[in-house]
Order: sequence, then C-alpha cells, then structure tokens
Amino acid sequence: MNRAPLGLSAKRAQNAALRIAVGIATTGRPLILRRVLERLREQTRVPDAIVVSAPSMADVSGVNTDLPDLRCITGDRGLTIQRNAILRAVSDFNVVIFLDDDFVPSPRYLEVVEQVFQDAPDVVVGTGRVVADGILGPGLDVDDALNMLRDDGSAAASTREIVDVYNAYGCNMAIRLDAVRAGGLTFDETLPLYGWLEDVDFSRRMAAYGRIVKISAARGVHLGAKSGRQSGRRLGYSQVANPLYLVRKGTCSRRKALKLMSRNLAANVAKTFRPEPYIDRAGRLMGNIRALLDLMGGRLSPERVLNL
Repeated sequence: MNRAPLGLSAKRAQNAALRIAVGIATTGRPLILRRVLERLREQTRVPDAIVVSAPSMADVSGVNTDLPDLRCITGDRGLTIQRNAILRAVSDFNVVIFLDDDFVPSPRYLEVVEQVFQDAPDVVVGTGRVVADGILGPGLDVDDALNMLRDDGSAAASTREIVDVYNAYGCNMAIRLDAVRAGGLTFDETLPLYGWLEDVDFSRRMAAYGRIVKISAARGVHLGAKSGRQSGRRLGYSQVANPLYLVRKGTCSRRKALKLMSRNLAANVAKTFRPEPYIDRAGRLMGNIRALLDLMGGRLSPERVLNL
C-alpha cells in the first residue's frame, strides 16, 4: 500500500518529546471513571492532558473538574460523537490515547506508548495487550483489575514486541494526530450510540498513513462494565448493520464481516433459551432478525438502530 507522508520526520519522532493526551468518552459510570482517572495520575509517564467527553455533568459526578490538566466537555451522546469532540479538543497534540471509561492501564502504559511512537515514526495507531477482558463475562471490578496487573508486572516488563494488526481494540487505542490531520479524519457518526466496530473503521482509514500495531508491553484490563451500555435489541441490530455498512464503505473485508455476523448470530441463537445472566440474548437475537429483515427490504442502515 502506498502511504501518504505524515510530515513528521523520523528524527523529530525519535528525539522530540511528544505531547500526549488521554481521551475518555463516558456515559453513566462516574464511580468507575473516578478510579480510572486516579490510575492515570499514577502513571510513570503522566499524560499532558486528560479530556473527558460526557453527555452531561452528571456523568462525571464526583470528578475534580478543577484540576489544571483535566478538561470535561459535554455534548450529544454516542461514542463516535464523543470521540470526535475529544479529537477537536486535542488537535494540537502529537498523540491521543483513547481509553474506555472502564479500562484500567498498567502503570507503564503511557511510557511504553510514548517510546513506541518516538522510535517507530511509521506507527500511526497502537493498541495495547488486554490482560483480561470482562466484556467476555459478567465483568470485573477495579480491584480485580489492579490485582491482575500487579501479578502481570513481570510479564509487562519483559517484552518490547510490536506486531502489525488489522485494527486496534477501541478500549485502548493510541492515535498519531499528524495522520489524523493529514487525512482530515474523524470517527464515523453514522455508527450511533455504542458505535460498534468504530475501532475497525477508524483503524483501516488510518492504515493509509502508516502501521497499525499491537504493543505487547502496554497492558491493561478492560472491566467490561455492564452499566451504561445499549439494549440487547439495539446491539443485535448493530451486529448485522454495522459490518455490512463498513463493507460497502470499504473499511472492512467481506470475510471479516461475515465472520463477525455469523459468530454473533450463532451465539445469540444457541444461548437464547439458556442465556448468561449478564447478556440479553433474546434481545440481541430480535435485533439480528430485525436487521436481516431490513436488509431484505433494502432499508438496512446503522442509524435505524435509533428507532428500536
């Protein structure tokens, strides 16, 4: 693939200090958010700024918004909308690290990311290693995450490997802003609410400007908190509508889209009558079916999820 120049020389990338911001889009999790913000202040390399994007000030209740390096902005709800607000707020930084409001980073997370982005100027997106992901189960609490990261400390210090990947995992995603500026890139607001697969879409558009990599030593735990998430019916609709939209857009391969849809549909069918207590399988299946009917009727669109 031919890659457009970033206008950032290798010498500058290796020798100049980077200005790094952390961006967090949050909804309905102020207690968890406060714990994550505490964790960011314990980093071996603290962020130069933290920008929290929320639908209302109630979503950041209890957060000390008077801190000089913290900015809280409010606006419309939706992951892609909120992340675009963060992009506008950090437009003069070198790197923004998007973290979910329930992602707990290891103490050296920012330090490791900075080192990779300085040493490898062709890297435009980096995603860390998720030591444990509560999204695959009932969820984890912050104390669980801290214990896991404490036990994982020796492994985190022992590897400096980076490997190329198809896309970053949106719960922790570092973005080189020179590439964003070069392409005039934003998150696609056609993907509403939870914005399922926004990480795939944004990663593949960033791939025109450099490498997408996994950074093994940048580690963390994704709590997979169940509060603040969209309904099962809406997620089920997005499980069909969003991959097909990205195929038409050219940011997701047909093979990957088919794999995602078939895996989710099969899981929803198989587990509807004996669902996990923390997953609305019946709702997801109903959303899947509604999306397939809309597909046959020529009405399928990610934004139709707003009518469910």
